[in-house]
Amino acid sequence: MLQKPFFRISLGIIMVLTIIFLLSKVTFIFNPLVTMFSILIVPLTVSGFLYYLLRPIVNFLEEKKLNRMLSILLIYLLLAGVVTIFVLVIWPPLQLQVTEFVNNVPKLIKELQLQMNDIQRSKFFSMFDNKDTQLTSKITEYINSGFEFVSGYMSRVFSFLNDFFIVVGTVPIMLYYMLKEDDKITPTLSKMTPKKYRGDAEQVIHEINHALKGFIAGRMITALLLAVMTFIGFWLIGLPYSLLLAVVGALFNFIPYFGSLLGAIPCVIVAFTVSPSMVLWVIIIVVVAQQIEGNLISPYIYGKTISIHPLTTIVLLLVAGDFGGILGMILAIPVYMMIKIIVVRVYELFMSDKIEELTEELTE
Repeated sequence: MLQKPFFRISLGIIMVLTIIFLLSKVTFIFNPLVTMFSILIVPLTVSGFLYYLLRPIVNFLEEKKLNRMLSILLIYLLLAGVVTIFVLVIWPPLQLQVTEFVNNVPKLIKELQLQMNDIQRSKFFSMFDNKDTQLTSKITEYINSGFEFVSGYMSRVFSFLNDFFIVVGTVPIMLYYMLKEDDKITPTLSKMTPKKYRGDAEQVIHEINHALKGFIAGRMITALLLAVMTFIGFWLIGLPYSLLLAVVGALFNFIPYFGSLLGAIPCVIVAFTVSPSMVLWVIIIVVVAQQIEGNLISPYIYGKTISIHPLTTIVLLLVAGDFGGILGMILAIPVYMMIKIIVVRVYELFMSDKIEELTEELTE
């Protein structure tokens, strides 16, 4: 009976489910591991992003006969200068805008209600019957609840950043050893596989490195350029909290597809507290910036490094967002790319082994 594939597969499924059930009964054993993972995930993610950004520079300096350790220290010195400029120039007005925004949320909601009342008294809405004024009141309710949701969402974003700054002391140490031991990472990982497949393992690691390098570098560059474009546009039209909203939009831009929409929502709501015409200008600026980023910048930066169907991306982001929030949505695509490369190569090896076995049976 066990010789039949159906019974073997069924037995395997039963064994897997039994193992999962038994593991669910001893979760206390894994709680320390989960706690450690939750503490390290943020610094590991930041270190990984910076590793793929800085590794080409370190390799370039090493090719110029500069010691690798000195190259890393030189880059650290330059990064310290950039961070110092950020703290002295950008952080004070950004912190001020964050504080003002949090303190002025009730006032902004009141201004939003006044704007909606003015719209209800406009000639356009006067053409409707009084019964249809319920529609405008419903719109006011939805916008108010949306404003409260976005303000709460933004506070969670910045609380996430505060947690990040608490553990940021570990990032330079992790990043230093990742850059210093770069040439040992691939051999170490390939040695974990059987000798027969070490060549394939090295090729898989190379493909993963190439894919992650293109994705991470592309996301960082496009987010920075998008922040600069939107900030200039918001500053020119006099939008309140222009720097804060540009930074929030750049952070959300790390999330494909949904990021541009999530980043635009607080901009539109803040603009609505000023005037309907300001909303129109904000929408124009956001759309133009997104079109420039999507049609001119992204294709040039990404090239063909990313080949994921849009529907797959949306499903991944929805699932990852439900499980891991913002961080899950940021990591969804890189993790999927790694898993996809590994699964495709394992499938190719499995099929090649099957073909070899079939060929040997036919020759016999």
